[in-house]
Amino acid sequence: MRELREADPRRASRCAALRHLLRGVRRPRLLTRRITLPLLVAAAVVAADQATKQMARALWEGKRVWVIDGFFGFTFVENPGAAFSMFGEGGPVFGVVAILVAVFVVWYLAREDRPLAERIGFGLVLGGALGNLIDRLARGDGLLDGKVIDWVNLWWIPTFNLADAALTVAVILLLVHSWRIRN
Repeated sequence: MRELREADPRRASRCAALRHLLRGVRRPRLLTRRITLPLLVAAAVVAADQATKQMARALWEGKRVWVIDGFFGFTFVENPGAAFSMFGEGGPVFGVVAILVAVFVVWYLAREDRPLAERIGFGLVLGGALGNLIDRLARGDGLLDGKVIDWVNLWWIPTFNLADAALTVAVILLLVHSWRIRN
């Protein structure tokens, strides 16, 4: 059969053209593969972040509970600023930044296949950004002016939440991955 196809060059070129067209049809499956793991990581971060924030509100609102006295504990804080309570008056700006980060991450991951470390790292970035964005949307009077709930207290670090932790882990993971690629 192959000999017959190769004997007719017009048929071979039509087959090549058809393969080229079909390659585009398979592309959504590749796009799905590119973005599925980061979306699952982001969904897990958002779910865990929102659940722990509700738990913090129910258990520790108005309290400070030390698990290891003076070192590690839980404190319910409503933070209008950025991660680790920085820039307290910039709430809406951080909401817009979170939206832009989410759009960029999805665009970046969809463009081409990325290594596993990048897909996990950017999934953590997406989850952290969306976890805090949900607070800004749901816990305020206006658009993006809500306060983010922080609840983990380590003596040397300002109070933070799981979304902040996911962003921190993502930065470390992506920096280590970048360093390993260059070396």
